[in-house]
Amino acid sequence: MGIEQINALLVQLQNFALGAGVRFASAIAIFFIGRWIAKISKRFIRQAMLKANVDPTVVSFAGNIIHYGINVLLILIVLGQLGVETTSLIAVLGTAGLAVGLALQGSLANFAAGMLIILFRPFRVGDWVTTGDISGTVEEIHLFTTIVRTPDNRTVIVPNNQLTDSEIINHSTQGTIRIDLEVGIAYDADIDYARKVILEEMAADERVLQEPAPMVGVLALADSSVNLAVRPWTNIENYWDVYFATLENVKKRLDREGIQIPFPQRDLHLYTNGNPLNQLAANAVVAGNVHLSDRNAESS
Repeated sequence: MGIEQINALLVQLQNFALGAGVRFASAIAIFFIGRWIAKISKRFIRQAMLKANVDPTVVSFAGNIIHYGINVLLILIVLGQLGVETTSLIAVLGTAGLAVGLALQGSLANFAAGMLIILFRPFRVGDWVTTGDISGTVEEIHLFTTIVRTPDNRTVIVPNNQLTDSEIINHSTQGTIRIDLEVGIAYDADIDYARKVILEEMAADERVLQEPAPMVGVLALADSSVNLAVRPWTNIENYWDVYFATLENVKKRLDREGIQIPFPQRDLHLYTNGNPLNQLAANAVVAGNVHLSDRNAESS
């Protein structure tokens, strides 16, 4: 190898080292500047959303998404600056992501549902909700699951996909709730007087709201009783206390007023040879003192 060839090789090595050094230095600079931009962007987004009174869960999630998104983009830029072919890398990552997505299809569905819950907020932490057979207070909302505490102090972990795919009743949205009760009174009882004393009992409970006003009305003419609809309103946190107290207070007041709450009853008519029995004979049959054959006795 001649002197000229050696000099040419040294020049090539020098140019390569210089170019690689510049690219490496540029990549380092881009990396640290990008990290700084990601940090500043996350902080700016968090502050802006908090000032707009956005839910803290949404704020945290949005900040993390922006932070990680910028970091992923930054890594691709740095690799490109170092001369790495990023097109094939993106294709490989996309294929791997698709495979992982298919394997975690259920989890991704819960994740997407969690995003919808966080963004559209059909309920918040502390709300009383009912979905399917589950009813209770929302304690925590996560990206994959929601934690609900039932009235009997059981903790239910509900997949978010189950919540978004079914009907959700949010009892806490309005702050107040109507309690639907049914009380039966005897047919010979005075309906107006029964309504009056029931309304008095509800008015005596300061937890029962007067606006909207409580209501008592005839709900049904049942087999053994006139069924009254008793409808007090209360704040959501007092629902069960008022529910139980109203039933108890109404029962005690009706007892004091001599208004009977009848139990189911039927009239029994006995016949022998096609003729109705007189009262004494019927009483004897009912008491078991007299037995009639199945052919001669029938009930209706």
